[in-house]
Amino acid sequence: MNEDIICTNYPVSFKDKGYDFLKEIIKNNNYSKIFLHVDENTKKYCLDHFLKHLNNLKIIEIESISGEENKNINSCLKLWQVISEKGGDRSSLLINLGGGVVTDMGGFVASTFKRGIDYVNIPTTLLSMVDASVGSKTGIDFGVLKNQIGTFYDPKLVIIDPHYLDTLPKKEKLSGYAEVFKHSLISNNHIFNQLIKSNNIFIDSKVIHDSISVKNNIVIKDKFEKKERKSLNYGHTLGHAIESFLLNSNKKLLHGEAIAIGIILATFLSYKLYGFSKKNLELIKNHLKNLFGNTNFEPKEIEKIIDLLKHDKKNSHGKINFILLKEIGEPVYDVEISKDLILESFDFYLS
Repeated sequence: MNEDIICTNYPVSFKDKGYDFLKEIIKNNNYSKIFLHVDENTKKYCLDHFLKHLNNLKIIEIESISGEENKNINSCLKLWQVISEKGGDRSSLLINLGGGVVTDMGGFVASTFKRGIDYVNIPTTLLSMVDASVGSKTGIDFGVLKNQIGTFYDPKLVIIDPHYLDTLPKKEKLSGYAEVFKHSLISNNHIFNQLIKSNNIFIDSKVIHDSISVKNNIVIKDKFEKKERKSLNYGHTLGHAIESFLLNSNKKLLHGEAIAIGIILATFLSYKLYGFSKKNLELIKNHLKNLFGNTNFEPKEIEKIIDLLKHDKKNSHGKINFILLKEIGEPVYDVEISKDLILESFDFYLS
């Protein structure tokens, strides 16, 4: 049985223990209204499993539309409107049951409604379990630019229930694996060596627990992303730009698919600038391409992706900042990269 992970001001609790903890929170706080935020997928595949753990609980269901393209202020307006019309006040609780879009956006809605109400996240995808579950970041996109608007706001509880992963298509599990793999790169060789040996993704409760622990240990040191927490953005600078650029195209990628490309690009840059192991660079490229396949980029597309980098939220004083690695577990922060070197990294990815 997995032990609870204690974050800055809240626990990440697993399976039945998590639902028991939620019942206790509800009992102790005497909430005026309890809202359950789902999308059309979690309503269909996850809601019954959730409700069987909370018999006779009076819940007001609110629904948003799935997909990164709907993680925006217009969706928030609709959620705020429903919560307000249904009598929500400062003593209300919002439970988010869904993937990263539901938990990110639901957390943002909770953090801003009446200047902040309590919320609980129950992530239902691997990506949201190992990434969005820890760190207290909430947020929405601004146009195609990811997570440009948001807050740092702690949930009361995060429940990890691997049962929900059984409802996912393989592509969604693979998307979450990219973040698990990233955590191995920024933490230690032991986890990396375990993952790199397999040509398949193997995910169980222990892998999820270990991955969340990696992120949590970093967030505890640096909640507001002044230094150490920046390492969690490894592969994300170009990965986010790729995801944003392809969002409304016929080559649209899931978050993890774009991050897998970003990891290969960032690892090449690490090799060129900091002497990251050539052997490990090739292992990483082959491992991720074997799992995720290859995405082709035309020169004009690469130019537009590079142009999107100026909007990355890690930038400061007009400088585009990358996170790179000297070696596994040794990040380097705020590295400026020339356009020529970025182009060279795409050549390496496409080769």
